[in-house]
Amino acid sequence: MAKVLMGKSRFKIQRRLGVELPGLGKAGALERKPYGPGVHGMKRKKLSDYTIRLIEKQKVLCHYGLREKQLVNYVKKAKKDKSRAWVDTLILSLEKRLDNVIFRLNWAPSIPAARQMIVHGHVLVNGKKVTVPNLILSVNDELTLTVKGFKTGNYLQAKARPRISTIPACLVAEAAGEGEKAKVVADPLPEDVPFPFEKRLVTEYYWKIK
Repeated sequence: MAKVLMGKSRFKIQRRLGVELPGLGKAGALERKPYGPGVHGMKRKKLSDYTIRLIEKQKVLCHYGLREKQLVNYVKKAKKDKSRAWVDTLILSLEKRLDNVIFRLNWAPSIPAARQMIVHGHVLVNGKKVTVPNLILSVNDELTLTVKGFKTGNYLQAKARPRISTIPACLVAEAAGEGEKAKVVADPLPEDVPFPFEKRLVTEYYWKIK
């Protein structure tokens, strides 16, 4: 399935996985066609246990816009943390990525759009320009955009049509001058993930990874 999803539109990815993935930025994929793409999309298929686990993993992969190698590296790091279930550590790490936080603040219409804003130098963390989308933020980090950042099409689109209306409790945002500023006030919770998925199945998919 990983190869099947490569090059697919954001609508087709969500239809194939059977879930709305906010990070892709395209809403309504399942409203008119709540079945998989293609001529056989409406046919009910009996999925193998492996395919069911693969689908749950692909939800994480596609929502956060990662490559398989990147996700595997996150899994390996998460398994070294013995303070909680490693899949929870994995999700917390992904939720604390700068590109995800910019998206969750409704400063970008999708995670790829947030990544673009960061790479183009529109994001400030603790007053300094940051161009690394995978930066892991910490509690008390402060964020804002440059003057140009608040005028980008990505920011204006996100404000006009927020992909997710609710900002997670770990983030606090407020107006500042002609723009906004935000602060990380707590670590995110596993429940903050904005799409349904079974953590157990992700755990089972990556059980061999050490």
